[in-house]
Amino acid sequence: EVQLEESGGGFVQAGGSLRLSCTGSGFTFDNYAIGWFRQAPGKKRVGVGCISSKDGHTYYADSVKGRFTISSDNAKNTVYLQMNNLKPDDAAVYYCGVTVGLHLSATTTACTYPYEVWGQGTQVSVSS
Repeated sequence: EVQLEESGGGFVQAGGSLRLSCTGSGFTFDNYAIGWFRQAPGKKRVGVGCISSKDGHTYYADSVKGRFTISSDNAKNTVYLQMNNLKPDDAAVYYCGVTVGLHLSATTTACTYPYEVWGQGTQVSVSS
């Protein structure tokens, strides 16, 4: 069974940093695309960025470009979301989703993958 688990959320002041982790199990961690999304109270879930294992390429939403970085450690079955210079608008529950198997590069798809499985989410709170 494919599963994902996010961790690393917390409370920070504006300008601070957090690193979220998305750890996968139940699939071969060398052929996947993982996306990060966030959902603030009363708002829709929106994409933050993604990474494709095929080529290691990443793609980011304009709102986080230059502040957030996605990376992977396949030996640990984990994808990271490094978030720097956090703003109050970044506060949300952050989720990761995965599509397993053959996939196009993140730069080709702009993260529009058919995500099959989602984690339970991790809360990020940012004070002004």
